[in-house]
Amino acid sequence: MAKIQASTALARFRVLDLSRVRAGPNCVRMLTDFGADVIRIEPPRGIDPNEAMFAANREGGDFQNINRNKRSMTLNLKRPGALAILMRLVKEADVVVENWRPDVKRKLGVDYESLAAVNPRIILASISGFGQDGPQASRPGFDQIVQGMGGLMSVTGIPGSGPVRAGLAVADMSAGLYAALGILTALLEREVSGKGQWVHTSLLHAQIAMMDFQMARYLNDQDIPIQQGNDHPTSSPMGLFEASDGVFNLGASGEGNWVRLCSIMNKPEWLQDPEFTNETLRVKNRERLNAELAELFTHRSVAEWVTGLTDAGVPAGPVYTVPQVFEDEQVQHLGVTASLMTGFGKEMQYITQPVTLARTPSRVVAPAPGWGEHTDEVLAEAGYSDEEIRQFHADTVV
Repeated sequence: MAKIQASTALARFRVLDLSRVRAGPNCVRMLTDFGADVIRIEPPRGIDPNEAMFAANREGGDFQNINRNKRSMTLNLKRPGALAILMRLVKEADVVVENWRPDVKRKLGVDYESLAAVNPRIILASISGFGQDGPQASRPGFDQIVQGMGGLMSVTGIPGSGPVRAGLAVADMSAGLYAALGILTALLEREVSGKGQWVHTSLLHAQIAMMDFQMARYLNDQDIPIQQGNDHPTSSPMGLFEASDGVFNLGASGEGNWVRLCSIMNKPEWLQDPEFTNETLRVKNRERLNAELAELFTHRSVAEWVTGLTDAGVPAGPVYTVPQVFEDEQVQHLGVTASLMTGFGKEMQYITQPVTLARTPSRVVAPAPGWGEHTDEVLAEAGYSDEEIRQFHADTVV
């Protein structure tokens, strides 16, 4: 069977994916979509008590999306002989990705020092909840736990509502993306030094980094971010407004947008109003400004306001439900989805990579693999004989 190759961009690299759940598989998905030969290595059925959470529903849209374009082999690292198989694969690999708790890889012998002894060019990418060392490194962590500890929940939601989680896995997804960036940076550096290195990130650090300007406000100005609902904490008018038939978002931050907004609203007097003469004052007097805008916005529909504001150069947009997102003409033009027929006879829809390389683009060319679908194939590539492979199965090593 020919190897899966989604692109030529990263086709010269082989990645061993030991990760599970979301952060690690998301990291590896970027690499495989751009052509890296990714081998997903997972325990055989029934080994991991948490397998239902991250491996069992292989026909579901979530698993399919995050594990497309990969090959899969099973390997029970708790069985004698399994580590030797992994190390043989490591010898010919470029990258290993894992998101175990820090102590687990050391117990299994899959720490960076052990891998580098076999292949000095190897790059080990580790994603953890709280870091690879320190007083809380060993604690388990999920996305929502870290959303709370990283400050996101304290600034999300309507004022007075109490902490609110974001509606997507912000910490997981960002940690995966930061890890992918670290891997690519390490691969570029290896071209100069000839040596691999250990790349690691954590959900906690990634979440804090994603807070960006909110954290910078506190660290440098002692301005403590709080819940602002649908209003922007430092810009006005920017937020959610109600038209005659629904709601829409307005983003008239900055003086240029403010001037254009005053024009389309037929309110030239706002330009001379002492409470609105700059962004800081408009934020301070947001309640009055929003109230005056709200009264005007009720006289036209969402479509009329969004079209008029956009034509005038003022950022504005409707608030879509998920189905409406995929009905938008620009979304359709961007090609954000791809479809494939799976081995279990169902056509699945996949979200494509949001970054485009003009000459060597990413592609979705293969559905997520069946459990251990490519085990024998990968072992044969590693030089094991048919008899050895049969024995591995008999010994439940794979």
